[in-house]
Amino acid sequence: MNSLKGVHHVTAITSSAEKNYEFFTFVLGMRLVKKTVNQDDIQTYHLFFADDTGSPGTDMTFFDFPGIPKGVHGTDEISKTSFRVPSDTAIEYWVKRFDRLEVKHSGITEQFGKKTLSFVDFDDQQYQLISDENNKGVEAGTPWQNGPIPLEYAITGLGPIFVRVSNFDYFKDMMQKVLSFKEIAQEGSFHLFEVGEGGNGAQVVAEYNAILPQARQGYGTVHHAAFRVDDRSVLEEWDKRLRSFGFQTSGFVDRFFFGSLYSRVSPQILFEFATDGPGFMGDEPYETLGEKLSLPPFLEPKREQIERLVRPIDTVRSTQQFIKE
Repeated sequence: MNSLKGVHHVTAITSSAEKNYEFFTFVLGMRLVKKTVNQDDIQTYHLFFADDTGSPGTDMTFFDFPGIPKGVHGTDEISKTSFRVPSDTAIEYWVKRFDRLEVKHSGITEQFGKKTLSFVDFDDQQYQLISDENNKGVEAGTPWQNGPIPLEYAITGLGPIFVRVSNFDYFKDMMQKVLSFKEIAQEGSFHLFEVGEGGNGAQVVAEYNAILPQARQGYGTVHHAAFRVDDRSVLEEWDKRLRSFGFQTSGFVDRFFFGSLYSRVSPQILFEFATDGPGFMGDEPYETLGEKLSLPPFLEPKREQIERLVRPIDTVRSTQQFIKE
């Protein structure tokens, strides 16, 4: 059985695609590599922020479902998304940047031997930066070369995914027996799981919490998290494996930018398994990536209808000169 390779992407829900674009572009310095729509709900934007070329394992994506209420954080949710930065010094840079730009954060802490910095956006979506200072394992991506962050401090990809659960024994069993993760460390109620080559790009942190109320999905919360596989043949192996353990799956779904398989591993938590390719570079030039509304071929005949449904968002950055500070 081919092992999962690490984190592929995280998809969350935002109250505003416009504010989301501003925050990720001008505050976090991540590159919008694709402006498209939710393929299952074409009136909803789907924005992909990643490294310089949209490498697998670097992208955080967002839906902006019209009229959705604010989510409620609690137990039984994918609770926090991590972003990798190159060093402990980079973490210190981000404290100063967040202070200057009035981004709420909790200061530098250390967990499982790594320096981290937790922060939130305008929706109370939960994030953290994590230092790659002593990290080994899955390679990081390439920071956005023309973005606003000095390259030695810039975000290079996704770090550990945090999941808060009320039934830890079940979750641990599922992670180890079904998904082949290994528990490698524990600090209090936090348990660190790792897969494949390991390191920050291939980890899940499970927090046992039976006190908080059940989380409720809405804007400001995560919709699902995805793990990397090589290609469709491996995805089909995972489909069989999940079904053999009694999990329902979506079967193969062609998302054009990658192939997908979805399974609800608990009633509240949705995991996706996604192929490394084809990627985001096939339908737009590198220089203007993410600047036009990109549609997969099967939605292209509906372009006029879709452009009437979704409001225009100006995402042109190739004409701007960012000062790295």
